[in-house]
Amino acid sequence: MNKGQLVDKIAEGADITKASAGRALDSLMGAVTSELASGGDVALVGFGTFKVSARAARKGRNPQSGAEIQISASNVPSFKAGKALKDTCNS
Repeated sequence: MNKGQLVDKIAEGADITKASAGRALDSLMGAVTSELASGGDVALVGFGTFKVSARAARKGRNPQSGAEIQISASNVPSFKAGKALKDTCNS
């Protein structure tokens, strides 16, 4: 499912216009992005938790030359599914 299809589902499920659903989805994504950028977590009970994880520096290999390279440490967004979402997917 892409963003357009998700907007259609939201509009249908909430009985609102596609434009309103698109703005609501953009607002949700903006709020989650903003919170993660400031170092916080976003927990949606039953759905899951978005958070930022620290990825340590490590050694890797250039796939073309095989030369060893150093990959620097970074922060990456992550999502952990909640119990209700897991249970729904395993049904």
